[in-house]
Amino acid sequence: MSSPAIDILNALIQGLDPHTGEPLPAESVLQRVQVLRALLAAVAALEQTAARAQRRAQLPDNVGNPWSELEETQLANGFRAGESPVDLAAKHRRTLRAIEARLERLGLLRPEQRLTRGGFTSVGEASSRAVSPRHRRQVPHRGGRPTRESPAGLP
Repeated sequence: MSSPAIDILNALIQGLDPHTGEPLPAESVLQRVQVLRALLAAVAALEQTAARAQRRAQLPDNVGNPWSELEETQLANGFRAGESPVDLAAKHRRTLRAIEARLERLGLLRPEQRLTRGGFTSVGEASSRAVSPRHRRQVPHRGGRPTRESPAGLP
């Protein structure tokens, strides 16, 4: 990732005048090891900031926003109607991890049914493994109430 500031710093690190491309004098303060290390650290910090901003721009619009009661109700109704967590993530403009966490909190999804266990899973990665509630078979629970179970081989 390059920006004008990074280009200027890189020219200075290489011992060149950023505007003319001419070599800097050998006695320049920019030729000192500690100054070069500081310039390298500045380039790394700018690149990290740019990378973070780029990743953030790829996240859904509602990342980090609180859930309203209405949105929770719509989520629960959609899931009960058979919409997959992947489809619900797109519909609610949230990450798959957020959708599954909220479904778990609402008692509609068990931890072992989540596709995002142990890390972030993008919607694209998970869509091939997604199982909607309609495709889970009913299994009697100890208390007599049925629970949903994924088909064999799926989480």
